Amino acid sequence: MSGRTHVQACPERTCVGCRQRAARDDLLRAVLVEGHCVPDPRGTLPGRGAYVHPVPACVELAVRRRAFPRAYRTQGPLDTGELARLVGRMEAQETHQT
Repeated sequence: MSGRTHVQACPERTCVGCRQRAARDDLLRAVLVEGHCVPDPRGTLPGRGAYVHPVPACVELAVRRRAFPRAYRTQGPLDTGELARLVGRMEAQETHQT
């Protein structure tokens, strides 16, 4: 034995809303599909991804700061309705579980 510990590295990403770094598993990935910001909870959709905390405050902040078009390197406003609805449902489920 070499005495080294084998700690598996956990990839970190930055939330486009609050700009805080967090483990990739703690953030929700979203991708651009035909002008729509689509949530990708499993992280398997193709394309460039943007990461956001799954809380409405971070999603709203990202929309206000126009962070999604910058993250996707595209122009113009994007439809983030589907992402906001999923985050709202996720938060409601967490509220009911506690």
